Amino acid sequence: MILCCFLLFITYLFVILSLYGGFLKVKTFEITNRNPETKFTIIVPFRNEADNLPQLLNSFSNLDYPVNLFEVILVDDGSEDRFGLQTTDYRLQTVPNNRVSNSPKKDAILTAINLAKTDWIITTDADCVVNPDWLLGFDNFIHQNNAEMVAGAVAYHGSKSFLYAFQQLDMASLQGATIGSFGIGKAFMCNGANFAYTKSLFEKLDGFAGNTDFAGGDDVFLLQKAISQFPEKVHYLKSANVIVHTKPENSWRKLFFQRVRWASKASGYKSGFAKFLGLVVFGVNFMWVLGFGFWVLGFWNTFLFFVFTTLKFAADYLLIAETNTFLGHKTRQFLLGSLLYPFFSTAVVLYSLFGEFEWKDRKFRK
Repeated sequence: MILCCFLLFITYLFVILSLYGGFLKVKTFEITNRNPETKFTIIVPFRNEADNLPQLLNSFSNLDYPVNLFEVILVDDGSEDRFGLQTTDYRLQTVPNNRVSNSPKKDAILTAINLAKTDWIITTDADCVVNPDWLLGFDNFIHQNNAEMVAGAVAYHGSKSFLYAFQQLDMASLQGATIGSFGIGKAFMCNGANFAYTKSLFEKLDGFAGNTDFAGGDDVFLLQKAISQFPEKVHYLKSANVIVHTKPENSWRKLFFQRVRWASKASGYKSGFAKFLGLVVFGVNFMWVLGFGFWVLGFWNTFLFFVFTTLKFAADYLLIAETNTFLGHKTRQFLLGSLLYPFFSTAVVLYSLFGEFEWKDRKFRK
């Protein structure tokens, strides 16, 4: 048992350091051409987002991009609040979601894709805001790379509370793992709040077919399909100009259910590396929780527990701090967040195996 735990921990350190190396390997992209050509359809699924949509639409109005080269389709998934369309210079329409599966978001994206007048699709969320150079960055990258699917970064903007700092630490670890996995040629994850692909590639992949039983995963499952069939067409756009900022959850309960929703789709992953990484990370976090309990009860040597904790936190810090620098954030509350995270993540994974979660005022089972 001790040997298995030791090997698991060594594997964890190796994987995290490999992702750190992969993160550094992905080169930062700079915009060089301000005469864009790519036409985009921006798709925004939403439900009960009357408070957030005006900020998102305003950020679209501030895009440094010709209004004749993009359109926006908002897909309303049965909102119970009222949202009135504002007057915009760009083409904007709101359509009702055509529900055909257990996944409202996938249905919403498919509804909009069927109406899209462009080949390039780019998705984001209603509680986000985008950088003025968002579309321009994608346009430049597309023209310099043989890409048909491009993933971008997402970061939080919010208060200075511990809840916010904890979420930013978690987001940085996810974004660092995402970018790092691209760097080592094992891409398995992305974020649908900043995700672009061609309609033609979507059709070649048969869209979301095979994953509609999962409420989420419109981004990850599609990426893993593309990686398995057309890996040379899938790229990561590492650029501060295209980072999308989103709101953090405002309560621990909402954060817990959000992470449960994210974790619940892991059983549908096709990527062997994704499953391997998930098991290793969960195993080490669970092992740390048990180790902490044994240490408190006096069953584990203080020196060994200190070495275990120090090495784990040091490896985590390398990846998180490097990612936060790219995202434009300071690495705050790292020690306290790192002490809480193994308990939080272990609870999320275990609950996701059996429990239901809430999303947009609806309950879903795995």
